[in-house]
Amino acid sequence: MEKDGDLHIGKVVGVHGIKGYLKVLPFAENSAPFTPGRRVYVKTGQSGKQALTVRECRLHRNLLRVAFEAIETREAAESLVGAELFINRSELPELEDDTWYWYDLIGLAVYADDTYIGRVDNIFATGANDVLVVKNEDEIERLIPVIASIVRQIDLDNKTIRVELPNGL
Repeated sequence: MEKDGDLHIGKVVGVHGIKGYLKVLPFAENSAPFTPGRRVYVKTGQSGKQALTVRECRLHRNLLRVAFEAIETREAAESLVGAELFINRSELPELEDDTWYWYDLIGLAVYADDTYIGRVDNIFATGANDVLVVKNEDEIERLIPVIASIVRQIDLDNKTIRVELPNGL
């Protein structure tokens, strides 16, 4: 799968306090992209992207409270509200076998036997496993749990997922 390009990891939705902290709505499964020392790219409106280094990150309700090294005042933080946050895909750590980044699965064609079911439109986590949201051309949506007894093969090279659906799913 392509390892170059930007990966959208969040959006600045507000500020916190007077020392430049930002409220970030994360799009990543966890806060790993906001690890202190990591470089994050910020895109605001018409301007290009600006590289900032994460100084601190904490979970704050359902958002992240993030501090960047170059942003030290509330005024500087306010100028970033609405900004989109990215990292370069090439900076992501390599995964173990039989694990995937969610962004690699979005858009893959899903087949049960040789029957096309649809494409992965979204993914969400439950307490037990992830769930693929698969939609076809008619916008009919199926929820497919990512468990070994159902998801038989994920082939990133051919952009397909093979599943074995139990009766009723």
